[in-house]
This record gives sequence, C-alpha cells and structure tokens, in this order.
Amino acid sequence: MIEDLEMSNALLPIGFCDLLPSDAEAEASLVQWIMSAFNDYGYERVSPPLLEFEQSLLANAGSGIAEQTFRVMDPETHYMMGLRPDITPQIARIAATRLINSPRPLRLSYAGPCILVSGAKHSAARQILQAGIELIGVDSPQADAEIITIIAAALAMEDVLPSISIDLMMPQLANTIIQTESFDEQQTKILMRALDRKDVAAVQKYGGALSGILTTMLQAAGPADRAINMLKGLDLPQEAQQIFDRLLTVVEAVQAHNPDLQLTIDPVEFRGWNYHTGLCFSVYINGVSGEVGRGGRYLSDNGEPACGLTLRPDLLLPLINFDEHIRERVFVPFGHTIQELTSLRQDGYILIMGLTADEDAQAEACRLNCNYILQGKELQAVAE
Repeated sequence: MIEDLEMSNALLPIGFCDLLPSDAEAEASLVQWIMSAFNDYGYERVSPPLLEFEQSLLANAGSGIAEQTFRVMDPETHYMMGLRPDITPQIARIAATRLINSPRPLRLSYAGPCILVSGAKHSAARQILQAGIELIGVDSPQADAEIITIIAAALAMEDVLPSISIDLMMPQLANTIIQTESFDEQQTKILMRALDRKDVAAVQKYGGALSGILTTMLQAAGPADRAINMLKGLDLPQEAQQIFDRLLTVVEAVQAHNPDLQLTIDPVEFRGWNYHTGLCFSVYINGVSGEVGRGGRYLSDNGEPACGLTLRPDLLLPLINFDEHIRERVFVPFGHTIQELTSLRQDGYILIMGLTADEDAQAEACRLNCNYILQGKELQAVAE
C-alpha cells in the first residue's frame, strides 16, 4: 500500500516531466549560452509573467495562441486568466505599453517556460521552454536579416550542436498571385489546399493561367541560391515582385554576414503563419525532428512593425554533451569557512561542504562523486 502511494506521488500529467540534476544543469547552461549571445548584440532581457489576464494575453498578436491556452479564474478578481503558451505576444504587449517611450528600434530578449494545452506533432511535451529575440519599431530587410544572423550566432556551438539550416517563407506571396485572377471562393480554397499539400498535378489542374507560375514556385523549394534563380525567371505581378525583392535583399544581407549559413526557401508555404505580415523563417538542426525555432515579421500591439524568432532550447538537450564543460567537485572537510573558499569558487570548482567533524573525508568524497579533497590549502585527488 505504501509502495503504491509512493508511486502515485511520482506520477505527473501527460506532457510534463521532472528535469533531474544533469539535465537541468545542461538546460540552464544552454539557455545561459543563448541569452548571452543575444545580449552581446544589444538585446535586453525582459521577463513577463507565466500567467496573466486572458484579455491582454490573447489580444492582437496573441489571438493566434487562444487554442493552446490553459485558462483559470482569478479568485481575487473573478476574471479569466491564461497560462502563456507563447512568450512573443507578451513581448509585443510590453513594447506597446511599459516600453512605449523607449528609443526605437527596441531590441528585447526573453527565456522561460510555456504551457500548452496539447503537445506538437513532433513532441508530446506540454511544458516547453522558449528563448528568443524581438526587434520592434523598424520595417526593413536589414532588420529581418539581423534576426536570422543573430539566431545563427547564438546556436554556433560547434562542439555542442551540429549544423543548422534556416528555411525562409513568404506566406503572402502565393495569395497575392492568386488574387490577380478572378477565382471564386471555392476555386481559391481548392488551389490553396493543393499548394499546401505540394500537389503539382492539382495546381496545374486548378491554377488556370497561373498554373505555370505556381508550379515553378512549388518546384523551386530548396536551397536558397537555386530557388532564387528559378524565381527570378518568373513574370510576377507587381506586388508579388515586391515581396520577392524583399526576400532577395534579406538573403543577400544574411549571406554577407554568414556566407556558410545553410538557407532554404519554400515560396508557397503559408500554413501556421496566421498573424505574420512578411518574411517568416523556421530553424532546423540535424538530429531533431521538426523545427527548433520559428519567427518572422508581424505587427506589435500598437501597430508597430516587428520581427522576431523564438527557439525551443528543450528540443536541443538530447543532442548536447556538456561533459567537457563539467566543473570539478571538491570535498571540503568540516571546519572551513565560506570566506576561506573564495579563491576555489572563483577558479570554477564546485564545493561540497562537510557537515560533521568526525566524517571520513575520503569516503565522503568518493560517495559524493568529488574529484578532490581540500587538505589544508591544497587539493588532493580522490583515490579511485
């Protein structure tokens, strides 16, 4: 009976888990690495609350996260509140309210947990970790390129992570082209569905005069240079040409910063980019199923142009080996003071303090996985 009770106390809801010491330390180290990279490029950290009123959380850019939001009632005010499934709308709120008078462009970074109603296709997790950046107050290809290049820089850990690739999309492009023809609502729906499914035969069947352009766009999906060469040969409508020109400028700017970064382009992808107003991008890393980050251009809560990208550091943990970065542990026999140990701490050692005067220092050091014992002022290696 006691054993059953103990087991039940260890159960957690589906999609939630405990991170034990080694994994929790690896996650914290990874987030610290990423956030330090963001800060190096002037992105200042903000920390919005995990829970806030539904009215503000789901307003404007937050409307797209309503289906993934857990809701509870505030016992104090009796207003409904939501547990955030995404931090980006909160950053948009902060920029439009508390930081409305701060100089633009506003560069903000963030990291923290989010709660989902249901897990994504590639992960059953319902408590996820996000870290990201937002560049608010300017609408330019250079701003889009800055987000992409800084994300790439933050993930540039050659001894920890494999190479990354970034997929660029223009959700408005296909729709802009389709609107130049007088398709009825049903025809438009069928054609958009065909594009979504990457069904070349259906696009050729239902695309009418646009079937040639749309088919080429479908076939252009792939490495950026190849896609651009194929798209350059199309006779695009004026508005669509402007969208493509913007993409071209972003690619050139990114390649100027980081010529080795792997870029791909999907000219007809539009699914899941509901509130975005321009170029969008997804981040992929070898060894991880699905995207590890996504972002793009949107409008902040007060209509300001903004661009950002959110990473999922928790998805990277299975790839990470921090063994080379593990700090060595020193067992400190009872009687030493914290002040005496300052230099060891500054040198990067983890200090395990003895708690009784009569304990066997060698045995305790072995039992607690220490590398050294402090003997006087010297470190002595623990005998294996």
